[in-house]
Amino acid sequence: MLAEMRIQGLGVIDDATLEPHPGLTVLTGETGAGKTMVVTGLTLLGGGRAEASRVSEGAARAMVEGRFEAGGQAARIAEETGAEPDEDGSLIAVRTVGADGRSRAHLGGRSVPVAVLGRLAEAMLAVHGQNDQLRLMRPGEQRAVLDRYAGEAVGRPLAAYQRVREQWRQTCVELVERRDNARRLVQEADMLRHGLEEIAAVAPQPGEDVALVEEARRLAAADDLRAAAGGTRLALVGADGGADGVDGTADGADHPGALGLLGEARRLLSGTGDPALDRLEPRLDEVAALLADVAGELAGYLGALDADPQRLQTVLARQAELRALTRKYAADIDGVLSWAEEAAGRLAGIDVSDEAMAALRERRDELVTELAGYARELTAARGEAAGRLASAVTGELSGLAMPDARLLVELSPLDARSGGVAGEPDGSELALDGRRVTVGPDGVDEVELRLVPHAGSPPVALHKGASGGELSRVMLALEVVLADADPVPTMVFDEVDAGVGGRAAVEIGRRLARLAVTHQVIVVTHLAQVAAYADRHVVVDKRGAPVDGAARGRVRTLDDADRIVELARMLAGLDDTDTGRAHAEELLATARWEKAQAGGATVGGRR
Repeated sequence: MLAEMRIQGLGVIDDATLEPHPGLTVLTGETGAGKTMVVTGLTLLGGGRAEASRVSEGAARAMVEGRFEAGGQAARIAEETGAEPDEDGSLIAVRTVGADGRSRAHLGGRSVPVAVLGRLAEAMLAVHGQNDQLRLMRPGEQRAVLDRYAGEAVGRPLAAYQRVREQWRQTCVELVERRDNARRLVQEADMLRHGLEEIAAVAPQPGEDVALVEEARRLAAADDLRAAAGGTRLALVGADGGADGVDGTADGADHPGALGLLGEARRLLSGTGDPALDRLEPRLDEVAALLADVAGELAGYLGALDADPQRLQTVLARQAELRALTRKYAADIDGVLSWAEEAAGRLAGIDVSDEAMAALRERRDELVTELAGYARELTAARGEAAGRLASAVTGELSGLAMPDARLLVELSPLDARSGGVAGEPDGSELALDGRRVTVGPDGVDEVELRLVPHAGSPPVALHKGASGGELSRVMLALEVVLADADPVPTMVFDEVDAGVGGRAAVEIGRRLARLAVTHQVIVVTHLAQVAAYADRHVVVDKRGAPVDGAARGRVRTLDDADRIVELARMLAGLDDTDTGRAHAEELLATARWEKAQAGGATVGGRR
C-alpha cells in the first residue's frame, strides 16, 4: 500500500506531504485548493501522461515521490529492474516532469522507463475518477468487469480460447494466401529451387572466395616472390647456403652472408679475453639464432612456392564460378550460403499442392472445433457469473439509496458483420450453433450493463440513460462487489460521489468504509457524509498570504477539533456557528459508532 507521498511544484502545490491511513483516507477542501493535484500526483506515479502545464508557474519541474510497502508482484518488478528497497523494505518511486514537458522516472534509486512505473501501479494502485465512469459505459470495459468478477472460471477458458484463436487465424491466413497467390507462390518456388540447384552445382565452401584471391595472387607473382625470397636468403646465409657459411668458415668466405659475418664477429670477440667484449658475445648469439630462423622459413617458403601455370588457370576458373553466384545472390560466398539456407526454409513452407491444401483445411477445421468448444465454455462461465454479479450489485444499490434499482448483466453474441464466405472462414468469423459470430480477442460475447433505475421503468444501457449520480453509485457498488477479486491494495476515488447527496451520500460513506476493511482507500470528496467515515481526514487548502500574487495549496491532516470545523463547512458553510458544529459532531459520532458496530475499527489490526 501507499505509505507516504510527497508533491513538489505540481499545480498550486509547492511542497506537501501526504501520509494516507491504511484504511480510509479522505481529502477535502474548497474548489481550486488543489485536491485534484493529489490524484494527479498518484496518476503520475502510476506512469500516467506527463504534461508541462501541470508544473507550477515559475518552477523548473514538478516532482512526485511515493513510498510503497511493497510485496508480491511489486517486489518482483523491483527485482527485475534492479531497484533497491529502502531499509524498512519499502519501495520508493519518483516521477519528475520538467517545465519543458520532459519526464523521468526512478524506482528504488534507479532510473527506469516510465512503463515500469505503470507496471508497478497495476500491482499497487487503482485510480477511479469520472473518466472511469465514462470508460464503464464502453462494451469492452463492461466485459472486463464481468471477467474480473468471474475470476479463474472465465480466466482459464479465456486463455485457452485466445491461444487456439491465434493458431486458427494464422492457419486461415496461410490457407487464403496459398489459395489466392498460388501462381505467384509456384513462381517463387521455381525461382528458389533453381537458385538452390545452381548453388549446389558449384558447391562453394565457406570463405573459399577469400582463400582463392590470396592463392591467385601468389601464383600470378610466383617469379617475383621467388626472386625476393631467394635474394633475402642469399643475403642471410651466403652463396653456398650451407652450414659452413653459417659458421663463417672458409667455404663461405668468397660470398659471406649475414650469418657468416656474425660467425666471424663472434670468433673475434671470443679470443680477446676482455670482460667488456665477452659480455657482447651472448647478444650476437641471439641475433644469429633469429637470422637462422628467418633463413629456415624462407627456405620452406621457396620449397612450397608453386609456379604451376595450370594451377593458376584452375584457380581463375573457380573464381569465375564463384563470382557468378555472388552476382546473383549475395556480396560474398558466406552470404550466398546464408541465402541458400533461408531459401531452403522458405521453399519447404511453399506447398500449394492439393495434398498440402487439404492438410491445411483439415488443421483449420480441427482448430475451429476446438475454438468453438472454448467459446461455448467461456460464454457459459460468463453467463453464470453475470447472474451473480447482477444480484450482488443490485443489493449494493439498494443500500445506496436506490432501493428499487436493478442492474442487469446481459450477454449477446458478437454477430458477424461481413457475412464471410461460407465454408472458408478468414480468421475473424465462424459458425457457432447455427449462427455466424465474430471471433473477438476476448471471446464471441458482447456484455452490456443495463440499469433499471426505478420500479416499473424499462432497462436502459448505462451509456444511454444513467445519470451522473447513478453512474457514481453503480461504479462504487461494482468496486465493493469486486473488492475480493481485486488484488490491488490501494484504491483511489476522485469525486466518485459527484451528483449524489442526502441519504445516498451517507450510504456511499458506509460502502467506502467497508471497502477500506480489506483495501487502503483514498477518496477525494465534497460530501461531509462521506468524509465522516474516514480513518484519516486530510484537507487541502490555500495558505493565508499569496505567493507571487497566487495563493498556494497545502495539505494538512486534521485533528478532531479541526475535523469538526471542516465537516461543518462542508455541510453548509456553517463552520463558524454552533448549529453547524453540532451537526458535524453528530455526523462524526454516528459514523464512528457505525464503524465500531461493524467491527471495522479492529479488522486485521489495521485501524
